[in-house]
Amino acid sequence: MNPNPNANLAARELIGSYTEYAGAQRAVDFLSDEKFPVERTAIIGSDLRMVELVYGRLNYGRAAMAGAASGAWFGLLIGLFLGLFAPEVDSVFGLLLWGLLFGAVAGAAFGLVGHALTGGRRDFISRQQLTAARYDVVVDSAFANEARTVLERLT
Repeated sequence: MNPNPNANLAARELIGSYTEYAGAQRAVDFLSDEKFPVERTAIIGSDLRMVELVYGRLNYGRAAMAGAASGAWFGLLIGLFLGLFAPEVDSVFGLLLWGLLFGAVAGAAFGLVGHALTGGRRDFISRQQLTAARYDVVVDSAFANEARTVLERLT
């Protein structure tokens, strides 16, 4: 793998520009389906922006529920590992159930404490994503004409 990916981008030509990532992905997928050497392509996002979508208010109840859910999964996983690798355990099902319950209780406690320690800052639920205004598909200059010819069949 090249430690500096920008070094190879200078010798590439634009073969398509798309307003959505799905369009650029579809173009590269079509090139791949047509047996084009896709290792010679890149998708470049331009005019990047970070978007944070807010889904709702985070209160003590939601913090406890989210903590309980993640703790339950962790407890279930620990119970599963103990059940698999500890042959002296009588009931693997019982171990899974206790792991689930203890994990949920501990997770709820950590969720409550974590929310309380924020002091009311970031008391909302959100998800961040990075988006671009434009996605350019570029190809090594030696393969650009071939790629354009292949992509003409896509439309």
